[in-house]
Amino acid sequence: MRMLEFMARAAGVWGGFLAVILCLPGCQQKDQAAAGAPSKPRIALVMKSLANEFFLTMENGARAHQKAHADRYDLLCNGIKDELDISKQIDLVEQMIAQKLDAIVIAPADSKALVAVCKKAQDAGVVVINIDNKFDDAVLADKKARIPFVGPDNRKGARAVGDVVAKKLKAGDKVAVIEGPPNAFNSVQRRLGLHDAMNAAGMKIVSSQSGFWETDKANQVAAAVLTEHPDLKAFLCSNDSMALGAIAALRAAGKLDQVIVAGYDNISAVQQLLKEGRILVTADQHADQLAVFGIEYALEVLKTRTPPADRETQVDLITAK
Repeated sequence: MRMLEFMARAAGVWGGFLAVILCLPGCQQKDQAAAGAPSKPRIALVMKSLANEFFLTMENGARAHQKAHADRYDLLCNGIKDELDISKQIDLVEQMIAQKLDAIVIAPADSKALVAVCKKAQDAGVVVINIDNKFDDAVLADKKARIPFVGPDNRKGARAVGDVVAKKLKAGDKVAVIEGPPNAFNSVQRRLGLHDAMNAAGMKIVSSQSGFWETDKANQVAAAVLTEHPDLKAFLCSNDSMALGAIAALRAAGKLDQVIVAGYDNISAVQQLLKEGRILVTADQHADQLAVFGIEYALEVLKTRTPPADRETQVDLITAK
């Protein structure tokens, strides 16, 4: 009986000792958390279509920045397959909220439809930074959301692109604008900027239609415009992917040397076309740095907890010379 009692007591002692050993890592973590030990913030980058080279460049720039600053934050990158898959992008933001990330840097596919879910993120304590495509001011006001925009002045950038084209034309020449989606703020602003330039120079805008940021859709629009207006002098496209569609339509019509093409974004796919003079001008809004600007701002807000304000970033014109 005494032997059994001794063995039971020994087992109890060893069991307690083992429990203490096994508890140490978890206890240390709890003690560190209780002591307020710093932890790296987790930031999500939520983009539009990763089929668009612009957003792949954006993602690569963000990943390179995080790798160089791995001690400062962790990064999670997400994107949608289709530029117009708004519901999928909303789902991505919902997932980031559920994962309790510290900040979301978002290039919204729709300037209005994404406001509500981003306000939900803010209400959950997530810092939200808007890049690339600005949220609609009226919807922000309606939702009582204050989400800062970090990005270029698209109207000013597009106006500068249009001014370059205008110098190659004469008053009264027929031109066409291929726009982005009508529900995207940056699309609307670029359309306005291109129209500003053409109207100021006295050009005749015979068509202004959406190619929805996509090459194939822009190709269809351009082909139809060329059929209706065989004396067209220029296509002004709101992004480079659509400029590629316009180039394809001109090639099919045998008019590559007769119609000027302008783009926007300076993706690598247009570099050779710029050198060859097939594309006259594009605008570089520095896709590789655009997300980085947003991430740096998010880190700043997380650190200072000060109310953020909009920040304008640079746009540079790119030509063959």
